[in-house]
Amino acid sequence: MEIDKTLLKQIVKEKGLKTIEDVEDFVKELVGPTIQALLEAEMENQLGYSKYDYKNKQTDNSRNGSTKKTVRTSHGEIDLQIPRDRNGEFDPIVVKKHQKNVTSIEDRIISMYARGMTVRDIQKHLNDIYGIDASPTLISNITDKILPLITEWQNRPLLPVYALVFLDAIHYKVRHNSQIVGKAAYMVVGIDLDGRKDVLGMWVGEAESATFWLNVLTELQNRGVKDILVMSVDNLTGISQAISACFPQTEIQKCVVHQIRNSFKYVPRKHVTEFMNDLKPVYQAPSEKEGLRYLDLLEEKWGTKYVLAVKPWRANWDELATFFDYPAELRKIMYTTNIIESYHRQLRKVTKAKSIFPNDEALLKILYLITIDVTEKWTKRVPEWQSIITKLAIRFGERVSKNLS
Repeated sequence: MEIDKTLLKQIVKEKGLKTIEDVEDFVKELVGPTIQALLEAEMENQLGYSKYDYKNKQTDNSRNGSTKKTVRTSHGEIDLQIPRDRNGEFDPIVVKKHQKNVTSIEDRIISMYARGMTVRDIQKHLNDIYGIDASPTLISNITDKILPLITEWQNRPLLPVYALVFLDAIHYKVRHNSQIVGKAAYMVVGIDLDGRKDVLGMWVGEAESATFWLNVLTELQNRGVKDILVMSVDNLTGISQAISACFPQTEIQKCVVHQIRNSFKYVPRKHVTEFMNDLKPVYQAPSEKEGLRYLDLLEEKWGTKYVLAVKPWRANWDELATFFDYPAELRKIMYTTNIIESYHRQLRKVTKAKSIFPNDEALLKILYLITIDVTEKWTKRVPEWQSIITKLAIRFGERVSKNLS
């Protein structure tokens, strides 16, 4: 569509447009009336006569007022009056029924990016479906618009107390200074005292280390977290010291599943089934005393043959066995990292199409978009939470009772 430059100059002069902000404000003022005019034109086209032009009316249908509707546009929210017809046949195209979002192609690009489509895939899709030629730079610039949202989300205040917090990392390949390097996406998932899950934050850094986790925990403190009852972690060297430095009262639960996987690395395939049958009673025992008895039997049978598979169980026992002090309905949640690993599976499901990310920001953008989608579906409490929190309140006293809503 060719723009009348004379008319444009006249508008600039009449409206006193002098800055980019002036232009943006003027465009915002135009959006609502323009969409409203399009809706009225659609109604006129459907009925075959303009408003009050009853001489040209050739239908038994007629206008029947309007319904207020608020929609989101690229320039903010606007209120519209959606025309109605007496026969209920009007089905607008410019703002479809039940449609609340009429933003531009930019939102479609971000939506495709969130589903794991590569820049090249998005390029092709836009050209095939909409006839739009979008360069990789344009697509990247559009997806960069979510970076301020990530910053805001990452700095949002957190609750003062969490019942359980899970720490884990997921690893990706990222380009850095013309090289492909391994990066860790550090994830923190919390369960609050109401039994609801949330992703408290994510950070992209070098290969997983206790030093980085210390920085993460310090950031959680700065965002308002004062106490965590139990923290579930893998057996990374130095992680316990990092936790104790920030949250000295927190009980640490080393992930039993991680320890099992680590043991399997040192057991030949021919003995894996037999070894596992002897290992299961160690962590499935009804009490720590029974668990230790089964650990003695495991050491007696396999300790000499497969030292590296058995020795870490004894060395890390104090933090592997924390869950024995808790009610049965909480134990499995504690000694596995199923909650955070389920979240990781959903991340991988989308990111698997991208073997290498161009930079840290590209990785962070897609992880954020997936996370928002995942957490919006986390609406239910952890099963049996009422029973769990009652027992936690007895165990931890005022650390829980003072913070229950």
